[in-house]
This record gives sequence, structure tokens and C-alpha cells, in this order.
Amino acid sequence: MLSFRRSILAASLLAALSPAAFAQSTTGSIYGQVDGGRGDVVRVTSDTGVTREVPVDERGRYSAAQLPLGTYAVALVHEGAVTKSRDDVTLRVGSGVEVSFVAAEATDLGGVDVRANALPSIDVSTVDSRTVVTSQQLAKLPLGRSSEAIALLAPGAVNNSGSYTSATGNSLVSFGGSAASENAYYVNGFNTTDPLRGFGGISLPYGAIEQEEVFTGGYSAQYGRSDGGVINVVGKRGTNEWHAGAQLIWEPNGLRADGKNSYYTNGLPPQPVAGRLFQLNSASTRTSTTASLYGGGPLVKDKLYIFAAAEVERQTGAVANDVTQATPYRSYRYQLPRWYTKLDWNINDSNIVEVTGASDKTERSGTIYSYDYADGHRGPRLSGANNEKFGGDVYTAKYTGYLTDNLTISAQYGKMRTNNYVSPSGYDENAVYIDDAQFQNPALTGGVPRTSGQTVTSLSNPGRRNETTNTRFDVHYTLGDHAITLGIDNQQARAFDQGTATSGPGYSWDYQQGDPALPISTGLGVDAPGNYPGGEEGYYVIRGVSSSLATVRSSQRAQYVEDAWQVSDRWLLTLGLRNDQFTNYNANGDQYIKQTSPQWAPRLGFSWDVNGDASFKVYGNAGRYYLALPLNPALNAAGGALSTSQYFTYQGIAPDGQPTGLTAIAPGVPVSANNNFGQLPDPKTVAARGMKPENQDEYILGFTKTFGPEWIYGAKLTYRKLRNAIDDYCDIQRIVEKGQSLGLNIDTAQANSCYLFNPGQANTFVLLDTAGNHVDVPITNGELGFDRLKRSYYSLELLLEHPFDGTWYARANYVFSRSYGNTEGQLRSDLNQTAASTSEDWDNAYIMEHTNGPQSNDHTHQFKLFGYWQIAPEWLVSGNVSIVSGTPRHCLGYYGPDHEDPGKYGGHYHYCDGEPSPPGTQGRTPWIRQIDLGVSWRPGFAEGKLAFNANVFNVLNEQRALQQYPYSEAGPGLPEPQFGVITQRQAPRYGRLSVSYDF
Repeated sequence: MLSFRRSILAASLLAALSPAAFAQSTTGSIYGQVDGGRGDVVRVTSDTGVTREVPVDERGRYSAAQLPLGTYAVALVHEGAVTKSRDDVTLRVGSGVEVSFVAAEATDLGGVDVRANALPSIDVSTVDSRTVVTSQQLAKLPLGRSSEAIALLAPGAVNNSGSYTSATGNSLVSFGGSAASENAYYVNGFNTTDPLRGFGGISLPYGAIEQEEVFTGGYSAQYGRSDGGVINVVGKRGTNEWHAGAQLIWEPNGLRADGKNSYYTNGLPPQPVAGRLFQLNSASTRTSTTASLYGGGPLVKDKLYIFAAAEVERQTGAVANDVTQATPYRSYRYQLPRWYTKLDWNINDSNIVEVTGASDKTERSGTIYSYDYADGHRGPRLSGANNEKFGGDVYTAKYTGYLTDNLTISAQYGKMRTNNYVSPSGYDENAVYIDDAQFQNPALTGGVPRTSGQTVTSLSNPGRRNETTNTRFDVHYTLGDHAITLGIDNQQARAFDQGTATSGPGYSWDYQQGDPALPISTGLGVDAPGNYPGGEEGYYVIRGVSSSLATVRSSQRAQYVEDAWQVSDRWLLTLGLRNDQFTNYNANGDQYIKQTSPQWAPRLGFSWDVNGDASFKVYGNAGRYYLALPLNPALNAAGGALSTSQYFTYQGIAPDGQPTGLTAIAPGVPVSANNNFGQLPDPKTVAARGMKPENQDEYILGFTKTFGPEWIYGAKLTYRKLRNAIDDYCDIQRIVEKGQSLGLNIDTAQANSCYLFNPGQANTFVLLDTAGNHVDVPITNGELGFDRLKRSYYSLELLLEHPFDGTWYARANYVFSRSYGNTEGQLRSDLNQTAASTSEDWDNAYIMEHTNGPQSNDHTHQFKLFGYWQIAPEWLVSGNVSIVSGTPRHCLGYYGPDHEDPGKYGGHYHYCDGEPSPPGTQGRTPWIRQIDLGVSWRPGFAEGKLAFNANVFNVLNEQRALQQYPYSEAGPGLPEPQFGVITQRQAPRYGRLSVSYDF
């Protein structure tokens, strides 16, 4: 019997690991062993009418690969007659299902044998690390209604530590210590990742999600452009039976606990608005109502199907902003419409066409009021809030052709368009924005901050948007014990009219205070304020001007090949190779990065069925993953960005908050930390010569084993090492001086603001000489003043799972991990910087001193438990528990014991009170415990079609700190009152009620 079982598994591994089953991860496969021989066939018929007949080989094996997800009937056909069959075989995305027919395990039912074989407890057909959540589980678990919230069920996936959100407001996820911008997002095989910064993708209506697949490592060569994780959503499709339903969800403010207020913890500013109070979270309110509909069925039975779903969420409420904002209190109205439609056309049993349309948008409006903190009431109306529209639409078409029993092809083309519309309501174009009014000299205001009433900080083009097209072509061929897949994966992206400019007359005023005897910025040459009239107590003001508006694009192409090789009955190897090419263009349409030489990304994996009965699996993989540069750098490092500051002392403040009696502080002209004077640099000088893309190597070794008939346990080790990154270097003078030392006649007025380069290694920069010629300036890493690039992640993951047995299901996992080095990756979460690949990191040598340590997405301990229990035929209870240790706290200040500013970046250096302050030396944020519970009632009188649900999120209502303000100095040598203030917390406890009806 054991050798027979081995034969089954040999066939199963070959079929299930067929890359055709994984292609774009929208399909699955069915495989097995039968009592038959050459000439017999196995017929698989889906609930959408798709029928395929595959031959049985001489050893009784068969495989039907790249099947659309759905429910299938499987039958063994001998001489035209069905001899054995099995119904209700449900596919899981990217996986295989074994359906075998053997005489010893069959039951004779009137001449037709039905083998009700259970699925193997462990899927020995996969080598990657993934979590698949089905629509049935989504309907039972208490979860946030977004792809990102679902992804948090996966081990090693955590909420990002920088409060980053997608365009439609979903909190982004960090996988394996990576930055929140380093993931890839797919819907029905189409890459919906935000092309500008990598911040999320399109979400489907919650009820339209058939399955969500979350890859946390080891994924196929068919996936690329990610060194974090992959979130792949597969939407529902119509079947031969009509189904429809509706749901109403209500999250009233009455079921929401009050938010906890935040307070100054490091003294007070010169003009405190409300004493120690920093943010009145208890005054914020929120009510949400969501209505959803779905329906699907055959337009032409067995031929043409449709599924459509729509939901509209409406949020109303108010937010009390922190006391430093010009918008103290904002009431809001949000509309979040989403829809999804899918058409499936079975032209015949060998040709299938799928067309998908989806939309995910957010529309925001509101009103801004003053707020009386003394009596806790809203004050008079100040202005309307911005009218905003974010998100967009995606349309795709896919063809699948089963050309022969061994050859399958698929082709997909799609287009996504997302908007980024912001239009100020009641905007006063003549009013100047006043920032940090709490730092005005109180002797000139009587202790009451003066502002202009301008609530708009910057302006953007209302027509700004992004467009992405994605073309894929995949070929799958089975040759003996090899299942070979190859294909192309091309993507074009364009950002139209992106960027912002200063509001009002084109400048703003920012009030500050420092030590009157210390220079404001040694790097920029800005003198001490005490040397000028009005600055005797260190008060000064900054006139800021900024603008960065451009249309830019990129081209990303890839080719891959992969072989799933069944070496023996128990051993399967996957051998993959991917080659990526990236090209980026500036506002003039000129190339500034061309990375088209081969960038090989090998992917190797194995699966060992130790006992030959799918009870004990050992697996592992090793791979390299490349990440393309987003469009964002074309707006700053490669763009003609303008960002200048001019410093003044003042002797008066007008009623509208503008300073009077100005005296310019030396140098007396506008300065720019990064040479952002609005000049578009020569595209040949933007990037270091031969610059390589960001890439990461990953190694995984793990096992999964059954424990009795009802439990599965396992463990996995993961190691990730960031081999290369792209960022910007902005100490232009150092490179100019190196060129001069080589005898080159360098033009000292280079137009670049920064250079894109590979940090932590030697680079060759391209500069202009005085004759306008391009010259190469090689410079070592030591000459740049850097240590080598470091970001390493390692983890131990433990798993315990009880599969659903008709009564209850539970899954628990624990992850011990470290993400350690001197860079987080593309982002700086502690500073909430959103400029992917152009953060502060690596801008100069000084900013990178004392940066080695645990990085912002480092969570040493993660424990997750979720599941549900059918306590009675009509009642189900569910829970989702997450306990995660905190992230490193940061303390940033001016440079060294003399509180200098050699890098021109103010108080952003890794020094605290003049002492070195690497990440983690200030301790960590608290552990975060999140307990969510749910209960569902399906009354018997409605035959299970009617359901009432109640959920409670954050049952303990702990509201612990997620992030604290990191800057310790308001000016050189002057303590920052806001240092340590809690700026982000857990959401308060809230309740959700819903009712649904399916018919």
C-alpha cells in the first residue's frame, strides 16, 4: 500500500506544483491515481460548465492543471461510461486537490463507485510560504473589511509602524521586516500596486472576495517587483445557478469608546494652546454604515456567466486634530464606493475568456471649525475642508487555451487608472499659511497665537492621476516528470501632473525658536538668531517656498521560466529563473535610469514527503527578489523640485499671523538643504553609473507535520538579507570636491538636488564640467562617509492548526524575529516619510551615523490566534487575537554635543541631548494586544439564508501607543515640548452590527 501511495504522491506533486496552477495565482489543479489504464480518461466539470477530459497514463495517473477556481465534479470514464465519480471538489488558489479512485476505498452505488477520499492533511505540493483565506472564513471571522486587514492573519505580517495608508485609507502591511512600500498587490492576476510610491492596491467589495492568497516568502519566479510580500485577491465568478444577496453593516458611534487624549511630556511651547493637552482624541467621533449587494449566475447556461457585487460605505464624524494644526476640528463625510463585475465565457472546453472590472474609490468632504478647549465645545466655522477623490478603476481580460493535454497557454491584458483629486473648499488664495504658531514670541502676541485662518498648506493639480497597463503571457508544458512554465510580465506606468506647490501667495511662514547664541544651521550657513534685532531670545521665522509638479513614467519588463521536477516519489524540486528590466523617465520624457542588462533572480525550492503519506513535509527554498524603483523619485531627485527657506528675525506679528519688522539672518538669501532650486537636472547625471536595482536574498527551511487525526503543527526558519538598495545622496559638494581632486574641471553649480545611487558601496557619479561635458567621478563608500548597507531579517515561526471538522476551526502561530541594520529600506517610518527610495537615509554621512540597530518594523514577538466554533446549528462564535511586541523608539536631535547642523537637516540626527542615539536605545513602544470577538445567528425559520452578526473590536480598549514624536530639540540646544508625545494609538473599542440575506 505504501508504494501505491507513493505513486499517488508522485503524480500529485507534479500536477499541483505545475506552474500553470500558479500562473497569476487565479487557478488550481486536480490530480490523482485511478484504477484504470491507457485509454481511460478523467472528466472534470465545474459549476460554470467548464469540462476537461485528461488521459490516464499507463501507471494510472492523471493531472488536470490550470483550472479556474470553483467547485468541480470528477469522474473516471471507461469506454465512454462513468465508472467512478466524486462531487463537490473545491479548488484552492495556487494549490492542487487530490481526487483518487481506488477499488479498496470505493463504495458501489448502483454501478458507479464514489470515492469520498479526504484531502491530505498537509499540502506536500507547495514549497512557498503562504496563507489562503477563503470566502467562507471571511464570513465568519471578525476582521477589518480590506485586503490588508485579511493579510494580517498571515504569520510575520504586521501593521506598518509609520501610519502609512493606501489611497483609500487602508493601513499598509509590513512583511518580514520590509518597508510598507515593498509589497505587490494583485486582483485576478493583474498587478494593482500603486505605481507612484508602492502604497497598496485596489480592494474588492468584501463580499466579492472568493479567496485571498498572502505570500510571505518563497514565491514563484512568476512573481516579481516585491521584496516584502504579495497580496493576491481572487474575485468570485458566476455559476450555473443564480445566487444573490444583500448585507447592511452598522458601526455606530454609540458603540465606540472615547479616544484617549495625548499630552505634552517634555515641557510646553512658548504659547501653549490648551496647556499640557496635545490632542483631544476624546472629542473625535465616527459612525459608519455599509450597504452591499451581490448577484451571479448564467447568462447562457454552460457558456456565459456573470457575477457582480457593489458596496457603499458611508462614514460621518469628526476629528479633533492636534493643537499645532491650523485645522483644530474637522467634521467629515466620506463615501467609499466599490464595485466588481466578472464575465466568464466558455467558448468551448478548450478556450475560456474572462473579463474583470473593479473599482475602489474614496470621496471626502467636510467642514473645518475652531475649537474651544476650555469648555470642550466646537467653535465657529473656519472654512470648508478639501473635496477629495482617491482610488480608481481596473479592467482586465484574460484568455486561457487548453491546446493539448500537455500544453496550456494564457494571455492577460489590463489597465488601471487611479485618481488623486484634491480641491480646497472655500480656499483663500491671498491668505498665507502660518505653521507652528505656538512658537511665536508671546511678548508680541499677548500669549495667544495669531494665524491667518488659512487651512490649506499646499495645492495640487486637480487632474493628477496614475495609469498602469499590465501584459502577461504564460505557457505551460508537461514533459514527463517535468512541468515547465515560461512567460513574460510587462508593465507600463505613468503619473500625470503629480506633486504640490505652496498655497496662498506661494510662500508660508514657519515660526521657530532656538538657542540665541547657536547657529540655526551650520551646514546651510544660517547664523544664530541672537545676532539680529528681535532674536535676542532665539525667536525666528522661516519663509518657505516649494513646488514639484510633473508627469513621469516607467517601463518594467520581465521574463521567467520555471520547472517543477518530480525527482522521485517523495522529492520535488522547483527550479525557476526570472529576469527583470526597469527604465524610468523624467518630466521631459528622458531616461534617467536604464536597468536593462540581465538581472537574474533564481528561485529554488524543494518539498520532501518524509513518510510518503502526506503526514510529514519538509520544505525549503532560496531566491533573489528584485524591486523596481517607483515613480516618486522622478518628482524630486530626477525632477526640477523647488524647496527653499529664508530665515528672519522679527519684531512684530500682524493680526493675520504674518511677521513684521523682519531682519534677514545670514546668509540673507533663500537656501535649500538639497539644492532644490527648481532646475531640472541633466538626466544623464541623475543616477550613478551602472546603478543596480534594490534586491534581497531569502532562505527558508521548514516542516509541517500531522499530530493525530485532528491537528497540524510545524516550524519554519527564515533569513532575509537586503543586498542592494536605491536611495538619494545629497551632499553634492563632497562629490564635486572629489572630482576636482582628480583634476577634473568640475562645474561647481551642478543643477542636481541629489543623486540616486546604491548606498553602502562604491559608486561612480556623472557630473558636468565647465565645458558642459559629462565626466565620471568614482568615489568609494569610505569617501562618502558610510558604513556598508545592512538590513537583515531572521525569524522562527511556530504553527499549530486544527482544521475545520464541521464544528470548530483554530489556527495559532508564534513568530520570533529580528529586523536589524542601518536602513529600513525604501521608507523612514519613524519620520512618516512617504518619498519612497528618496527618504532622509543616506542623504549625507552625518545623517547615517549611529543608525545601526533594530529597524522600525522590528517586532521581536508576534502571537496570533484566530478561529470559530459552531456552538449550535444556529449559532457561531469567532475570535481573532493578536499580541505583538513594540517597535524601537527614536530620539533625534542636532548633531553632536555642540548641537550643530553639518548636513543641513536641522534636528534629524541620531543624537539625543548631544549623545549618540542608535535605534532602540530609547526602549520600545508598548506591546499591542488586539482582541476581536464575534457572534453570528442564523435562525432556523429562514433556512440559514438570514444572518445576524455582532462584532466587538479591541475588546480590552487599551489604545496603546503605536508611534511617538521622535524629535528632541525644537532648535539647537532647545528642548522640543512635543518629544515623546503619542502621535498614533490603537483604535478605541468599537462595535459592528450587521444583517445579511442570501437567496
